[in-house]
Amino acid sequence: MKYLKKLSDYATVGGLGALLVTGLAGCQDSAPKEEPKAQEKAKEAAFVIIEETAVGKYKIKDEFPAEETRIILKKLDGTEKVLTQEEMDALVKEEAAKIDDGTSNLTKDNSENAEVANQGMGLGETILASAAGAMLGAWIGNKLFGNQNYQNNRKAGYKSPSTYSKSNKSFGSKSGTSSSGSKAKSGFFGSKSNTQSSSSSSSSSSSTRNGG
Repeated sequence: MKYLKKLSDYATVGGLGALLVTGLAGCQDSAPKEEPKAQEKAKEAAFVIIEETAVGKYKIKDEFPAEETRIILKKLDGTEKVLTQEEMDALVKEEAAKIDDGTSNLTKDNSENAEVANQGMGLGETILASAAGAMLGAWIGNKLFGNQNYQNNRKAGYKSPSTYSKSNKSFGSKSGTSSSGSKAKSGFFGSKSNTQSSSSSSSSSSSTRNGG
């Protein structure tokens, strides 16, 4: 897969995740070259590795663009699990209810909560903090749009600042760069680009007359 060229990418995944990634890479190599639109669509999904850091607490270990959203869960006992679509949807739905009633760590002011900063958050919270959260929970985006607590807690949901910054480069506004002003969606909740509607009227065609 073109997003996973480096051996280091495979190394960070490890185990079951590496098998899945290698399989995806194999499919990509054998597939015919895609149209630019299809490639852009591929960037709208995410492959996320979430690690359990304490009992019931999780952090995002790594993530990168993929053709379909997959979440690998690395548990404290060393086992790995691929979350099913049903499990992901259920966790996001459960977290959405917590956001509504104000009990989610995503929207709380956790600036003085060392436990969240050091150990992480619940699994549903961590999924919504990841790039996959924007795909799985797009319908709750308005509740998180512009929420500063969410932005701060999302950053704390990553295992290291370098992982967070690498993710932003992969999924940030640059991911939508195409020479025509086609939407620079960051994919994350709170992206200002959603409010931008690019009205590029390029109807300035200079017709050169050749009298003949």
